[in-house]
Amino acid sequence: MTELALVAALAKRLPRIGDDCAIVPHGPEDLLFTTDLLVEDVHFRRAERTAADVGYRALARSLSDIAAMGGEPRWATVALALPPWATGRWVAGFYDGLIALAAQHRTEVVGGDFSRALALTADVMVCGTAPKGQALRRDRARPGDLIYVSGPLGRGKWRFPPRLALGQQLRKLGATSCMDLSDGLSLDLHRLAVASRVAADLHTVPLARGASLSDGLHRGEDYELLFTLPPGAKPPRLTHAIGRILRGQPGLVTYNGGQVTPDGHDHFRSQPHPRTP
Repeated sequence: MTELALVAALAKRLPRIGDDCAIVPHGPEDLLFTTDLLVEDVHFRRAERTAADVGYRALARSLSDIAAMGGEPRWATVALALPPWATGRWVAGFYDGLIALAAQHRTEVVGGDFSRALALTADVMVCGTAPKGQALRRDRARPGDLIYVSGPLGRGKWRFPPRLALGQQLRKLGATSCMDLSDGLSLDLHRLAVASRVAADLHTVPLARGASLSDGLHRGEDYELLFTLPPGAKPPRLTHAIGRILRGQPGLVTYNGGQVTPDGHDHFRSQPHPRTP
């Protein structure tokens, strides 16, 4: 079982899933709902991260989903399952990191829940908004569109900046598709191409300092935006053109014509240690 297969099976019963956020029409706007889990010894080791680091990351992952939809975050809820080692001081530090990031992006924390667990688990739900019918999606890339990323890949940052302003700019520019890069370019581009029923050919991969081509294609944890624009559209500053959408086998990804196997991070293909930057 892979995460892609699991989502595809559930999509037959749950028609709103499949993008970075669920889109729910609400009066003159659309509500965007996302949730993200952060689990000890899956996403991080507590000996390597401060409580504030973990709180920042727990919210940033969900804000990145809102960014990928071109939305504006509004409200968040936080559920924490705490193991015996998590003291009140640790929880206060966790909220220090989370609340500081929430304030930076005008996101109000409105509730949540606490429980006990063997490993620390944080689940942050964010609700955002977008103008009605204008949220960015994965399933609208068209043959001839150019493929872009918002920054160098292959060396993710723990405290990455959610690309909210860029996502809103892309929505106004008429980007045809968008998603955030959490699991690796090769796997996430494959997902976008499957959703849009197109193929994709890469001609370059912008690499972070010290990253290999394999890192840039497959490592993940970059949390940059992957997006497509029609030919002739002017891309935002500091973004990188990396390829083109083609007619062809849905989901096929090539690099200068040679097939690329989607090989990013998938929770269900077993990772014995946390894959964190």
